[in-house]
Amino acid sequence: MSSMTPIELVLPAVSAQLQAGNAAEYLAPTQALRWAGDVTGVNASSASFGALVSQGLTQINQQLTDSQVDLQRLAVGDAQNLHQIMIGLEESRLSFQLMLQVRNRLLEAYQDVMKMQI
Repeated sequence: MSSMTPIELVLPAVSAQLQAGNAAEYLAPTQALRWAGDVTGVNASSASFGALVSQGLTQINQQLTDSQVDLQRLAVGDAQNLHQIMIGLEESRLSFQLMLQVRNRLLEAYQDVMKMQI
C-alpha cells in the first residue's frame, strides 16, 4: 500500500497536463465545483475557491484551538478522557500537515506556471 495521500497522487498528473498545455481540460471540472445557484462566470468561480480555502483554514484553526483548550484542561487536571484528547491532538496535527502539503504543492505549481515561457 502506498503511503502517498490522494493529493500527492493527483497533483503530479495535473501538473503534467498543465505543462502539456491541457489546462482547459483540467480547469473545466473546477467549473462544476462552483456553488450551485447564485454564482456564474470566472469571478464567481474564483470567489468560491477563495471561500472554500477560507472555510478549510477556519476549520483547521478551530481544530487547533480546540486541541489547545483540551491540553490546557489536561494540564490543570480537568480532563475526563485522555484518549479523546490525544485523538483530537492527532487529528489537528494531521489536518495542519495536510494544509502545509497543499500549500507547498500550490506554491510549487505557481512557480512552475511562472517559469513557463509565453
